[in-house]
Amino acid sequence: MSDTRFPSKIVVPLEAAGQRFDQFLTAQLSEVSRARVQQLISEEKALLNGSPAKSSLKLRGGETIDVLGNPQPPPLRAIAEDIPLEVLYEDADIAVINKPAGMMVHPGAGATDDERNRGTLVNALLHRFQQLSEVGGESRPGIVHRLDKETSGIILVARNDTAHHRLARQFSGRAVKKHYIALVHGWPQKARGTVNTPISRDVMRRTRMTTRGSRGRTAITHHQVRERIDSPYGKFALLDVHIETGRTHQIRVHMASIGHPIVGDTLYGAPGVLQASLRTQKRKGRQHFSSDAATELRLNRNFLHAAAIDFTHPRTGKPVSFTASLPKELIEFLDRLKLNSQL
Repeated sequence: MSDTRFPSKIVVPLEAAGQRFDQFLTAQLSEVSRARVQQLISEEKALLNGSPAKSSLKLRGGETIDVLGNPQPPPLRAIAEDIPLEVLYEDADIAVINKPAGMMVHPGAGATDDERNRGTLVNALLHRFQQLSEVGGESRPGIVHRLDKETSGIILVARNDTAHHRLARQFSGRAVKKHYIALVHGWPQKARGTVNTPISRDVMRRTRMTTRGSRGRTAITHHQVRERIDSPYGKFALLDVHIETGRTHQIRVHMASIGHPIVGDTLYGAPGVLQASLRTQKRKGRQHFSSDAATELRLNRNFLHAAAIDFTHPRTGKPVSFTASLPKELIEFLDRLKLNSQL
């Protein structure tokens, strides 16, 4: 945990009049997330003129803010938990896991200590393997790279520090080949394409990344159309995607930036519910999607799957590759689209 000292009392300047309480306080506590600031306000640990106030309250200028709680949450700590894992391969140096959608890779956000530290891939890995690399720190043992919570598929884990360092060099040197399968809205104009727009954090919505920032990091995404689908719910394209870099939300933000957001990815503009333009048959809902009405279809995750990875084994130096098939819920969702396209 950082030893940075945060101000306990802040006077709102007159020029801040009109700003939201939470926005102003987030700007003052520059190393603290807006979500954490909102938590402090909701727990009445950040008072306005000595009284609780809503995060959305508009400031007038001249008020005094008292920060009573620690703006930084307690340090994360990974706890071993007996959570089922699909292990595709393991040896003394590495493990290759097929992560399900809905599972976070490592401890992170959450209002309570349990929410922040439990139920992640790291928790499951600690229970299964006990010994993992320590390069990533106490909250990220074994983690060399990540997948978003609602993205499924292959993730590579280091079981000792030597393996971790060697794998990390491969990732930084772009020697690791990663193949994804994605279903996007619309049909790309060309069968093959590359997006190489830099990516940065969205300053207005901190949970998002953007290609519009002025200080973005290099990001390169190649995509190829595997199949075009014309359904009552609209046009969709099933893509093979390869990335040269591994920026946060890279495939998601890149595809959305060219007008083809990933199905189910409401953070980047995809609709939460697909509406059919023609009458479709009502069918029973599945694990990750449901058809609540004859003209609606919903996918409660992103249609993005890490399907294959190629790299050099950190001990033997030999090339190795692993694959993971599309999970059942994505196959069934795809089948539903294709079936309805024939109605």
